[in-house]
Amino acid sequence: MRSPTQRDLQVDDIAAIVRDGLGAALTGAAELSGGGFATVWRASLTDGRDVVVKVGPPPRARLLGYERGLVAAEAAYFRLVGERAPVPAVLAERDDWLITTFLPGRTLTEVTDPAEADPVRSQLGAAVARIHEITGPRFGYTGDRPSGADWPTAFAAMIDDLRADAAAWDVPLPRLGALDTAALAEVRRPALLHFDLWDGNVLASGDRLTGLVDGERHLYGDPLLDLVSPALFRRIEDEPDHPFLRGYPVDLNDAARHRLTLYRIHLYLLMVAEGPSRGLPVGSDRHAHLTRLLTEEIDRL
Repeated sequence: MRSPTQRDLQVDDIAAIVRDGLGAALTGAAELSGGGFATVWRASLTDGRDVVVKVGPPPRARLLGYERGLVAAEAAYFRLVGERAPVPAVLAERDDWLITTFLPGRTLTEVTDPAEADPVRSQLGAAVARIHEITGPRFGYTGDRPSGADWPTAFAAMIDDLRADAAAWDVPLPRLGALDTAALAEVRRPALLHFDLWDGNVLASGDRLTGLVDGERHLYGDPLLDLVSPALFRRIEDEPDHPFLRGYPVDLNDAARHRLTLYRIHLYLLMVAEGPSRGLPVGSDRHAHLTRLLTEEIDRL
């Protein structure tokens, strides 16, 4: 099912974007699956290149607060990390679309053999460690989205923004109360974070990492936040042999575990709040599952 944030495009629409951005013509194009926010197509050009065309939501689509300007944010992310990880190169962009190079490989969701997947996860950890060396100008998001002069302030703003989104969409939430964020004060440097490192955004060819995509949700903050999505719906601190941690060695002490719990609360809160904007109603099995996960992490905290 197509999300309300995804445009219903045809080959002629993609051809017009490619002509505008690259001055090129198509030999063919096909929509890619896997995402639920933007519309993504692979386009083959008459000069022999394959490119990816990513088109943002329609102008009247209702979005979450932090989702403003995500097309530009993705282009910025790729430019920032281009020499540190295999990400697409930006070829052309406008306010509502982006054209990038096409990266080889298939997503990790399609790689079922641990002999191939585990080395890729380790390489991902090492690549993310390199990306985390980049320091941002402030904590939180860019632009006029939630941010702060320190990490506790930025994180609180992000949580409050999602609570406001849930209220605006009439999405019921478990009682959050006042979150204990004192441990976040240990974070003194705003590292560049991808945030959305689930298997669908990681490309592999055999046992080799070939791509890291969908950087539009990037922000600046605690590097530990990027340890949540590679072990989506699990607790990576309880899996010391997780292959990501072989590439990203880190001391997961009690303070780190507390911070990871906060970051899972943030992720599950986001996923609960965004449901209606993706056409997934309150009361669905997905909503119930995510609410249960969110409640478990609040109790754990």
